[in-house]
Amino acid sequence: MRLTLETAIGRENPCECGKIHRADLGDIIIGSGVISQLPALIKKYGGTKPFILDDVNTRAAAGDRVRELLGDMPFSSHTFPQSHVIPDNNAVGSAIMHFDNSCDMIIAVGSGVVGDIAKIIAATARRPMITVGTAPSMDGYASATSSMARDGLKYSVPSCCPLAVIGDTDILKNAPPRMIASGVGDMVAKYVSICEWRISNLITGEYYCESVAEALRGALRQVADNAEALTRREASAADSVMRGLLLAGVSMTWAGLSRPASGLEHSISHIWDMRAEEFGTPSDFHGIQCGVGTLMTLKIYHQLVRPNKPDRAKAMAHAANFDKEKHFAFLRDFIGSGSAPMIAAEARDGKYDPAKHAARFDRIEANWDKICAIIDEELPAYEDVERLLKTVGAPTTAAELGLSDVAAPTLHATCDIRDKYVGSRLLWDLGLIDEAAELL
Repeated sequence: MRLTLETAIGRENPCECGKIHRADLGDIIIGSGVISQLPALIKKYGGTKPFILDDVNTRAAAGDRVRELLGDMPFSSHTFPQSHVIPDNNAVGSAIMHFDNSCDMIIAVGSGVVGDIAKIIAATARRPMITVGTAPSMDGYASATSSMARDGLKYSVPSCCPLAVIGDTDILKNAPPRMIASGVGDMVAKYVSICEWRISNLITGEYYCESVAEALRGALRQVADNAEALTRREASAADSVMRGLLLAGVSMTWAGLSRPASGLEHSISHIWDMRAEEFGTPSDFHGIQCGVGTLMTLKIYHQLVRPNKPDRAKAMAHAANFDKEKHFAFLRDFIGSGSAPMIAAEARDGKYDPAKHAARFDRIEANWDKICAIIDEELPAYEDVERLLKTVGAPTTAAELGLSDVAAPTLHATCDIRDKYVGSRLLWDLGLIDEAAELL
């Protein structure tokens, strides 16, 4: 079964994985000047008075044009006054407080944060939603989740999928270079996420769908093949990259979880975001951080995991000597208030329990040849990804982000940020996490 953007629109797709893959997207409209189709789309989906959400940057890029296109149609709106909106309780609360309940549709004008907040409002208020994209900067346009900070911890919060996405290439191709680089960084992360999804399926029995994974590989190829042309502001490249990002977002909706598109590299980015919010440390666009996190993760897999066979004595000694309370103290110091739900989750999940560790190690050892084959099949050479990121002007090291001093402890913290089996948990199970931290 081949999943495509076309099969995402208004169709149910029964799959060999046992699920029926479906996305609520009704229209994907990409091309030059297509923002002019917004009034017709609003009417198509029954809107008579939309609520427009944007920020000062996205209003300048497309928000004013949206208001102009509405003509005599009544609307309400809220423009975040900040140039950089933090995706947290405060931003969501501000948007909800400004929401006009007489509005019967949400129009998100923006990319990551604005879109994620609009999806939460749409789900909460039970209103249909249309997104007008302003930059090919991330893969969440068409997903049914929102990446948010809640009480200091980053979550993928269930929200809703837009009914339609408009990607006007005249707007997208002129996005700031840093946002284009962010979109590429968010996509190269898929090399790792697909790899770790397959490995987790072997070790934990987590649900996996090859059809979704193959669709995501195709999306990744689209973005990688057109990234350089997009930096030259070519409209055709903006079209291809936007379609790739949309397909990546739809893949999460098809799977019913964010796992296909995020792995250890996303956890690294989330830790940096949490520290930035708590301590005011440096941070950058999500995709920029994911690109650096991908290179960090590739280094670990290629230089440490793949060359070493599981050593049972080493792994068992590491687990036996692990001081959980000392680790929790580290999390409180390194993460701050966001560590509380992480520690509470471990009390529930018990992943550091010696018996659970031993059972996982048995499965790792039994499936080691398959794990190595997955790494070889899914993960490109470090140098190839580094070259792609440099082509679009993206940073490639934590030092360039001002974060070289926290790269090693960040790896340890990623073990606890999600109930998701990612590379750091594999390293912990193998007794290699301290060596991996030294490698970074």
